[in-house]
Amino acid sequence: MASVNRKPALALLLLSAVLLGGCSRDSGDSAQPTETVEVVQPGAPGEGTRTLTPEDVESIEAAPHTKADVRFMQRMIHHHAQAVRMARLVPKRSRQRDVRLLAERIDLSQVGEIELMQNWLKARNEAAPELHPVHGHAHGVGQGSRMPGMLTARQFKRLAAARDGAFNRLFLRSMIYHHQGALKMVAGLYAAGGGGELEVGNFARHVDSDQQVEIGRMQKLLASLSRDAAKR
Repeated sequence: MASVNRKPALALLLLSAVLLGGCSRDSGDSAQPTETVEVVQPGAPGEGTRTLTPEDVESIEAAPHTKADVRFMQRMIHHHAQAVRMARLVPKRSRQRDVRLLAERIDLSQVGEIELMQNWLKARNEAAPELHPVHGHAHGVGQGSRMPGMLTARQFKRLAAARDGAFNRLFLRSMIYHHQGALKMVAGLYAAGGGGELEVGNFARHVDSDQQVEIGRMQKLLASLSRDAAKR
């Protein structure tokens, strides 16, 4: 297993330090401000936070990754890769500004997250799926396995064949379904006992919160476009 420096990740990715002001008295006649650091760990999606002791912090820093963590990251690369392929259908099929902006955001954010996941796997000497340079499929470990929210080849072909208003509505329905699948994968990670490793836990919470927000936006946009289509 590769050696990984978890100190920067602890500071930047998972834990938030809250400085609490206190005071102590010197010689009984002067108050000197002191600082104590309270370290708060976010819980799994749907759970609350908890304050950590110094021993807890050391334990989290040293927490090893598990098979569930590796499987989650490998499979999520494939899942993200399909979302990127879906998003890249948009420019030639839609003139709707909000749909185009949404697709651009999904493309940029999920390509970056794929790279993050690949780097995480490689740093731990685990197999990392790679993206095909032309078609965008993820190849390697986990290829061909079905994951929640993934479109079948027939569904993807139907989406690619649509245009304009029909495409916009089908794209949004398909991407909502796809994002809901990612939420199920996060829940599955924790159900399998994963998510305890520092960076995996942080990434899983990010996926859960980010994609829930996007689902809400897409549902509102889909409802608006469907109302407009019904008026015509």
